[in-house]
Amino acid sequence: MATVNDLVLVHIDNKPGFYARIEDIVPDVKPGWWQVRLLVLTMPLQVFTWILDESQVNGAPYTMGGTPVRLEKVVVPVAPGKDASPAPPGPAVVDRAPKKDGGAKVVSLVERKKKD
Repeated sequence: MATVNDLVLVHIDNKPGFYARIEDIVPDVKPGWWQVRLLVLTMPLQVFTWILDESQVNGAPYTMGGTPVRLEKVVVPVAPGKDASPAPPGPAVVDRAPKKDGGAKVVSLVERKKKD
């Protein structure tokens, strides 16, 4: 099931139309229906709110004004040899000591911003 923060490909008239991120899903006043807020990844960015039932959020086809529409959840591919689990949240450890081999020094943008 597609949920908040998922990336979806919206098919319009049975062709890929645009990508969007699901920003919010809240119950509609009509039981069994949901207000789905989409951040449409176009230039400029747009926000749509569509009222959909659960099957439509899960990818079932429907029509809007007679035009076929379908949401398809995008699964991010994992690079070969990479671990599928995301890195744990938190600050990264950065070695700020000068390199003995003359290599470049890593500069922390967070610390640089604090100095400004």
